[in-house]
Amino acid sequence: MPLPDPRDPAGRRTLLGVLAVVLAVAAVAWYGWTSTAGQVRPTVTGYQVGSDSRMTLEYDLVRPEGVGVTCRVSALDGGKGRVGTVTDDVPAGASVVHRVVEVRTSARAVTGVVESCVRDATTG
Repeated sequence: MPLPDPRDPAGRRTLLGVLAVVLAVAAVAWYGWTSTAGQVRPTVTGYQVGSDSRMTLEYDLVRPEGVGVTCRVSALDGGKGRVGTVTDDVPAGASVVHRVVEVRTSARAVTGVVESCVRDATTG
């Protein structure tokens, strides 16, 4: 398929349309990249229910290097009700860290989640 002739009005409209689509895709890609850069992202890597009164949760935390983070870790029962919660203060350091957190529970947990992670105000 030959390229449209820019001297022809129909060809000019086609080229402008293609250019508009390319610019829109570039703008969306740029926005996506800038909105996720520097975010704090926890990923649960495993958990173990030790008894009816405790569970251990492991997670990896990706964050900007040198930024302290506070994460809220919870244990959930079969109905997705919260049966235990602990705050995990992660000191400033490497950009990727592995954490192991013990959560005391009021009833037997079946899973664990990292509910939220926020940057410490003093480190960024």
